[in-house]
Amino acid sequence: MTSTLRTASNILCLAAILAALHGCAPLTATGAAVSGDRRSTGTVFDDEQIESKAHDFFNADQELVQACHINATSYNQQVLLSGECPTDQLRQKAAEYTKRVGKVRNIFNEIALAAPSTLTARSADGLITTKVRAKLLTINDLPGSNIKVVTEAGVVFMMGLVDEASGNAAAEAAATVGGVAKVVKLFEHP
Repeated sequence: MTSTLRTASNILCLAAILAALHGCAPLTATGAAVSGDRRSTGTVFDDEQIESKAHDFFNADQELVQACHINATSYNQQVLLSGECPTDQLRQKAAEYTKRVGKVRNIFNEIALAAPSTLTARSADGLITTKVRAKLLTINDLPGSNIKVVTEAGVVFMMGLVDEASGNAAAEAAATVGGVAKVVKLFEHP
């Protein structure tokens, strides 16, 4: 592939990632399932349902809504809880709600004990996520559709179904992105 073609391809992929961040995520997730995602279409659907139901539980609890910023990210029925809560009791409550959601195999409770992050901080994290995804596109033979990236307070969480070498390569690449404080690998190996 010529360098001009590779650059054009990378720009198009970055544009697709940016579009996904602005409200086209379900379309992108469906496309990923068709284009090489190791999860079955049913598992992709289950992951979307797990995220939705977990957020429904969180949003029904006014104490969590008012005091915390919580994200639930599911990949292959494993759930990453990220964000911030001011107390461990609220942090644990979010995990308990998530356990009630059907088909959840495992929970990684990475909710920080802190006040909820600001919109500015969340925007910075979104930019880091976009940069990491773009960086992953530059790695030859990396199954990028099998990696989900979430950033909270500069900490990049990576989930997915990849072999150990690919997971290590992805994490090493993510660590070189500006603004990344730490990379946490939550990969499953097929």
